Amino acid sequence: MKNKIIYLAFLVITLTSYSQSGKESRANKDYDKYAYIDAIKTYERLYEKGYKSDEMLLNLGNAYYFNADLEKAGKYYGELYASNPEQEPEFYYRYSQSLRAVKDYAKADEMMNKFNAKSGNDARAQLFDKNRNYLAEIKKNSGRYKIENAGINSKYSDYGPSFMDKKVVFSSARDTGNFSKRIHTWTGEYFTNLYSADLAEDGSLGEVQKFGNKLNSKYHEATPVFSKDGKTVYFTRNNYLDKRGYDASKVTLLKIYKATVDEKGKWINVTPLPFNGDSYQTAHPALSPDGKTMYFASDMPGGFGKSDLYKVTINDDGSFGTPVNLGKTINTQGRETYPFVTNQNELYFSSDAHPGLGGLDIFATQIPEDGNFKKIVNIGEEANSPKDDFAFIINTDTKRGFLSSNRDGGEGNDDIYKFLETRELFIEQAIFGVVTDATSKEVLPNTKMTLLDEKFNKLAETTTDSKGYYEFLKLEPNTKYYVRVEKPEYNTKEVPAITGKQEGKTEVNIELEKTVKPVQPGDDLAKAFGIKIIYFDLDKSNIRPDAALELAKILDVMEQYPTMKIDVRSHTDCRQTAKYNMALSDRRAKSTMAWLVSKGIAKDRLTGKGYGESRLVNDCGCEPTNESSCTEEQHQANRRSEFIITAL
Repeated sequence: MKNKIIYLAFLVITLTSYSQSGKESRANKDYDKYAYIDAIKTYERLYEKGYKSDEMLLNLGNAYYFNADLEKAGKYYGELYASNPEQEPEFYYRYSQSLRAVKDYAKADEMMNKFNAKSGNDARAQLFDKNRNYLAEIKKNSGRYKIENAGINSKYSDYGPSFMDKKVVFSSARDTGNFSKRIHTWTGEYFTNLYSADLAEDGSLGEVQKFGNKLNSKYHEATPVFSKDGKTVYFTRNNYLDKRGYDASKVTLLKIYKATVDEKGKWINVTPLPFNGDSYQTAHPALSPDGKTMYFASDMPGGFGKSDLYKVTINDDGSFGTPVNLGKTINTQGRETYPFVTNQNELYFSSDAHPGLGGLDIFATQIPEDGNFKKIVNIGEEANSPKDDFAFIINTDTKRGFLSSNRDGGEGNDDIYKFLETRELFIEQAIFGVVTDATSKEVLPNTKMTLLDEKFNKLAETTTDSKGYYEFLKLEPNTKYYVRVEKPEYNTKEVPAITGKQEGKTEVNIELEKTVKPVQPGDDLAKAFGIKIIYFDLDKSNIRPDAALELAKILDVMEQYPTMKIDVRSHTDCRQTAKYNMALSDRRAKSTMAWLVSKGIAKDRLTGKGYGESRLVNDCGCEPTNESSCTEEQHQANRRSEFIITAL
C-alpha cells in the first residue's frame, strides 16, 4: 500500500554506516524525513552504479517496506541478510513479512524464529510461537468471499470505503483536475480526498463524484464514518484546520475530525476531536451499532505497539470519554489499524503482527460484553493476500461489502474490491439437553450445570428448569467441552461433549445416579452400579482383574448387608451355538460365585446359573443359521451379568 496515511508509527533501524558519497547522504536525509519516494530513486541510482553498503540496503528495504512494496523490500533485505546475517531483531520481522508477500512461508518462518530468539518478550514473537499452525487455521477460514474489482479504481490509491445510506464514500489520490496539484513526497501521489459513488443492491457502484467539498483540504482526508441519521461524519485528516500543525520533528501527523450537515446538506463545523494530540496520531474512526462508542487507531503514549486500537465513549451531549486501549489480545507490538464494527457487534481490523499471509491481513473477533476479547481470527483468502489487505466493511444483512488491497492485478497502488460473503465467519454452537434420574427417568429440575473447557477451566454456569432442561449458548464449533452436573443426593458427573462443525446445537442428555440407592428383593445390583458385563477371556471362565473390580462392588454391598442373598445370572449373545453358549455362561456364573466365596461370602447366600442366549433383551437371535445382522452394540446388550437380590 503506497498511501501511508494508513500507517501510524514507524521504527527506523540505525546501523553503523560506511563512508558514503554525498548522494547517499542526501538520500539518508530524505529517508529520515519520510520522503521515501525521493530516497528510493536516489538509492536505486546508486545501487545500479554499484555503490552498496549495509545501511543503504537496509534503508532501501525499509523504504519499500513502509510503502508496502514488500516484494521489492524483500529483494534488498535478502541481499543484506546474505551479506551480513547478524541484524537487529526488527529486521528479521520485516524480512519475514516480505517473504510472505512472495509466499516463501518456509523461509519467512525461519526469519520469525530468528526474530523470536533475538526479540525476547516481543508480543509478535509470542504470537508466532503460539500459532505455528497459522497457515492451517487460515486455510480453514478461506474460500468464504467472492471478490471482484469494485469498478471505481484509478491508477492512484483508492481505499478506505464507508457506507453512507445508499452511497459508498472512499479516499482517493486520483487527479482531481485542480490547477494546483500537491504531490506528497512520501508516496509520490496527490494528497487524498473523499469521493463517493452510488451503491446498487447487487453491490455495484455508480459514477464517482467528489464528496463533501467542505471536508476536503489541501492535505490528506480519508476513512470517514457516518452516524445512522447521516448528519454527523467523523474522518481522518492531517493535522490541519486553519493552519498546519506539527510534532516536535516538524512532521504533520493525523487527527480525527468531526463535521455536521446543515439544512442544505452542506458539511459544516469541522472540528478536531478532543483526544487528538500534536505529538501522536489518531485515525480511522469506526462506530458501534448504537453509535455510542467510537473505535479508532492511534500511536498515543501508553500503547503496546506501533499503532493500537482504542475505543472511546460518545456521550449523549456529544462529548467524549477517555480513550481505552483494547488490550493485548487485540494489540501487539506491530500495527493494528482500520477498525470496523458490524451490526452483529463483530470487530474487523487489520494487523501486520497477528499471524497472516503477509503485509497487513484482515482479522476479526466478537466484541464481548465484559470487554475481554478472546479469539482473534484471520478471515482467510480470498479476502487476505500476500500483500496489504485492509479497510474491510460489510453489510451483515446483504452479506455484501468492500475491502482495500494493493494485491497483484490491481489498477492502482491501492484498490477497492467488492465482495459477497458466502459463509459466515463466526459459527455459533450450543450444548443443550435434559437431566434425569438414571433409575426412575424422572427429570431433575434445579440441577447445577457447569460448562468447562478441555482444560477444565470454568466457562459458564446455569441450572436446569422445571423440565430438567439446560443449555449453554454462543460456543465454538468443533470444540471439546465438559458438562459437570451437581445435585444433592446424586453423584456428581462430568460428561465430555464435542460441538458440531456447523451452526447448530449439540444435544447432551445426562442421567444421574443417586448416591444412596434403595434396593429390595427382585432388584438387580448390576443395574445399580452400571455393571453390564463381567469380562472373561475368550472361551474361559476365570475372573480377570478388570472383572474383579466390578465384582468388588457386589462384594462390598453383600458385606454391608450380611443377610442379603444373590442369584448370579450370566448371559451371552447368540453367536456360537446355543448349547455352547449355555455351557459357557454356566461356567462363568459358577466362576463368579466362586470368586465371591473366596472373598468370604457364605455359599448359602449365593445361587447362580448360566442362561446362554436363551434370554436375549432384543431381537438379535442367530438360530437356526448361527448368523445375525445386528450391530456389535446390539450384541453387547445381550452379553450381561445380573446379580438379582433374592432375600434381604
